Amino acid sequence: MSISPARAAACIRRLLLSWLIAALVQALASGGRQSLSGLAGLEAMSAPGLAAVTVAVFVLLSCLARRFSTARWERWAIAAVFALLSMIFPFTWPFFLACLVVEAVLVVYAWKGADLQPDRWQAPEGKSRLAVAAAAAMGIAFFLFVTAWTVCRVLSYAVPSFDFGIFSQMFHHMRTTGLPNTTLERDGLLSHFAVHVSPIYYLLLPAYCLFPYPETLQVLQALVLASGAIPLWKLCRGRGFSPWAAAAGVALLLLYPAYAGGTSYDIHENAFLTPLLLWLFVGIESRKGWLTGLAAAMTLLVKEDAAVYVAVVGLWVLARVALRSPRRWDAAAGGALLAGSVAWFLLVTAYLAGQGDGVMTYRYENFLFGGSSSLVTVIVAALLSPMKVLYECVDPEKLQFLGLTMGPLLALPLVTRKYDRLILLIPYILVNLMSDYPYQHDIFFQYTFGSTACLAYLTVVNLADLAPVLGKWLQAACLAVAAVCFVVTVLPTGVNYVNRYLDNRGYYTQLTQTLAQVPQDAPVTATTFYTTALSQRAVLYDLRYSSQAHLLSTQYVVINPEDRNSYRNYGGYAGFRALLEEAGYVCTEQLGQTLEIWVKAI
Repeated sequence: MSISPARAAACIRRLLLSWLIAALVQALASGGRQSLSGLAGLEAMSAPGLAAVTVAVFVLLSCLARRFSTARWERWAIAAVFALLSMIFPFTWPFFLACLVVEAVLVVYAWKGADLQPDRWQAPEGKSRLAVAAAAAMGIAFFLFVTAWTVCRVLSYAVPSFDFGIFSQMFHHMRTTGLPNTTLERDGLLSHFAVHVSPIYYLLLPAYCLFPYPETLQVLQALVLASGAIPLWKLCRGRGFSPWAAAAGVALLLLYPAYAGGTSYDIHENAFLTPLLLWLFVGIESRKGWLTGLAAAMTLLVKEDAAVYVAVVGLWVLARVALRSPRRWDAAAGGALLAGSVAWFLLVTAYLAGQGDGVMTYRYENFLFGGSSSLVTVIVAALLSPMKVLYECVDPEKLQFLGLTMGPLLALPLVTRKYDRLILLIPYILVNLMSDYPYQHDIFFQYTFGSTACLAYLTVVNLADLAPVLGKWLQAACLAVAAVCFVVTVLPTGVNYVNRYLDNRGYYTQLTQTLAQVPQDAPVTATTFYTTALSQRAVLYDLRYSSQAHLLSTQYVVINPEDRNSYRNYGGYAGFRALLEEAGYVCTEQLGQTLEIWVKAI
């Protein structure tokens, strides 16, 4: 027997209110006005106590609802309890402003209630070859810009071992042995999949086999990201956007600072997340089972934590089924996405724990209380103290990231009364804002690609729900802000690498020619910015992370004498040079003060 959307909404509303009341009780019982910056507040709270109070209040509210009409009072109580909860912790401006934003959303909900109307996916009306051509031209321009930027990073020796040198050697092993092995990543022969489970890389292997160069990987990443314009176009058209409005939607994605910006640290498997998740949304909206299944399966192959995105999408679909779209197809799709992603996550994390390096939970040390190292503790911490989550999300070092990710979208992902959609903010909050790992809230690293897909989808559907005239003006404003942010932050960075290569092309050419003298089958130890150029070989070590035994086992040592970090374990460059000479190495090639090639005398 199916539950009506109104009854499902009532259950969710009472559960939310019960949880907030329980969280308030926990905060007061743990001493009130404790600092949110540490773990002491979490350690003073009780998960069983939270669960007990939540259940008790839920039962009480359900009994009251049988006798009285409590819906409106419950909505206002949610806003009131959240306000009380926010006031018992120490004041900081970022925390205060974040609480105001959440309170504003809750007040709108209390005043207007939820919109329980189902979403509509419609066949596109009207055609414009010119708009299609404009969108395609923007995709090509994006591809050329990212390609020029990232390829010039390789050509100007600006890519370090971690991470591009690793991937470059991994693809060499994949081409020659079929296995994703590398000696560079953990100072010894190891499958990269023992660190991150990323079978999606094999999709790029045929192209790499045709053009086996490090630069090929950068070109392929640009192509993968540019392809995200196609599913976004389909989403815009299916949501009733005119051809030119859909082209503007594509432009917004391509100018979004975190999209091109995420390529600045070279190729990563995360680049697949945006196009694949957008295709997943297309499959769900159009109710195409084959597309939904294919996009979800390929997303899971990106990386072990990609299961989080699929699970969140599945949870959102189930919430939408309960609240607004009680269709069997949606229920089956949501259930399959959630169950499949959880099963895959448990499988790959068990593999990493048993056969690999384990899951990188240290990136959430700001939530791992009680000496735990489990991701489950992060979830428990979020339930115990939603204010802790909010506080960490607006840490001062994350404010610029918030501005550059929500600013170009004018916070439109929050502007909806279809509150099930807010579930899709979980990846943005969990991956980018909650973690204290600095690179996860930096637009110039790859951790933004998954949340970008969710934010782009939310922007499209929320714009589609607005009045047409208002929607057009807001879309134009988003495009203008995104363009300004792109020009100020991303464009100069990309152009800088192109200029760096062009201005010093003669030197880089000479450097490449000198490094080419190292035989391709010879084992090499090198300083970090030379490993990529030398990555087409079976054995390669980074001097900074290499053991002395591995160092002295290689036939060639290629170094930059000015790279001081690489010689810390040897008492500086002079000490390192003395070690090589004592071990029988001879410096056979030298290029100014930046390159020395040492060969072990036989």
